[in-house]
Amino acid sequence: MRVLVVEDARPLAEVIAEGLRDQGMAVDVAHDGLDAAAKLDVNAYDVVVLDRDLPGIHGDTLCKMITERDGRVMVLMLTAAGSPGDRVSGLILGADDYVAKPFHFPELVLRIRALARRRPAARSRTLSAAGIELDAMRRTVSRDGHQLDLSVKEFAVLEALLNASPAFLSTENLLEQVWDEHADPFTHTVTVTISRLRRKLGDPPVIATTPGVGYRIINAVPPEGAAGFGD
Repeated sequence: MRVLVVEDARPLAEVIAEGLRDQGMAVDVAHDGLDAAAKLDVNAYDVVVLDRDLPGIHGDTLCKMITERDGRVMVLMLTAAGSPGDRVSGLILGADDYVAKPFHFPELVLRIRALARRRPAARSRTLSAAGIELDAMRRTVSRDGHQLDLSVKEFAVLEALLNASPAFLSTENLLEQVWDEHADPFTHTVTVTISRLRRKLGDPPVIATTPGVGYRIINAVPPEGAAGFGD
């Protein structure tokens, strides 16, 4: 899941971003409306966490811009304006959810995940393939009934592959969805994470690699000459 945090209070923005990254989300940050609009033009986000009182482009204007775009992005307004009237006006603007500051961080995480599930064309919270069962809300994953202990990034990579299945995801796709805009495209972090994930998923292998194309989840070992399982 990729999230854009739009918050002009830099310390708060960084706290939110780091907390969401700890939950396995790819998070970008914008400190004003103009920067946020530029990032929205370049990157595909699942959820935007949006302050209202922003410099550059006001949060209300940005919210309307987002809701009028193709490829709908879900908007959670996170703002100090928390009166009932403020909430109503924010929802009228097109926000999908509204949380007043101060807020409880675990609740914010659950609300973001709930919005991502409500996004048009979003998948069910439970993803299944090749004996794997992944529950995105409970943050649990098992294979053939056995619970697996995955790191935050391993879980996020597996979730992205299951969401895309049976299609391929390239290294660039995974960097975009699981890491963030600061990820080094020349790093080996995807290869290393895939290797660790393969070991934890066990046999028979379920993550296939096609050089120059990417990775995908399969339900059976491919025949000789088909996509392989190497890094």
